Amino acid sequence: MKTILENIAKQITLTPEEEVLFLSRTEVQHFKAKTIIHNSGTVCKNSYFVNSGILRSFNINDNIVEHIMSFACAGWWISDMYSLLSQKPGNLFIEVLEDAELVVLSKENQEILYREIPKLERLFRILIENSLVANQERLMDNLSLSAEERFEKFQKKYADLQHKIPQKQIASYIGVTPEFFSKMKSRLLRK
Repeated sequence: MKTILENIAKQITLTPEEEVLFLSRTEVQHFKAKTIIHNSGTVCKNSYFVNSGILRSFNINDNIVEHIMSFACAGWWISDMYSLLSQKPGNLFIEVLEDAELVVLSKENQEILYREIPKLERLFRILIENSLVANQERLMDNLSLSAEERFEKFQKKYADLQHKIPQKQIASYIGVTPEFFSKMKSRLLRK
């Protein structure tokens, strides 16, 4: 639980009593690789903080093509934000890619914590703002950058992940087919 408290301390200061109260409203769960912890079409009831492991959020279009929205590794939060905030069925799956230990915070407990520790609203506002900025930047990148430039940004953002996840998932994240990605990587290696 030290990791999540260190993550929180980057944004707000909790007293020791508040730390205990926060932790009492969370649950540590372990998941095996390939476990889907949230399904598209269901209402998201939890936020997940990654203590260890790797997760991804993705959707599947009508042509059965996966579109990866994000990855999360140790020290990152992940959820279906649309569904969690609106409490409507979402369109994302969240899958464990590498055995993971997650701190699970339910929407219900998050709301209780907002009342018991009001400064947590500031923490989650900052997290949501950062998520909004990252999503807007990613959208602009997809509209204006070449596949090679998007791959370079992926390498910087997820430096530790690129050798741990399948190449087809990297291709999906940057918005290209696995075949195009393979040719592009070969071309980049020759440079």
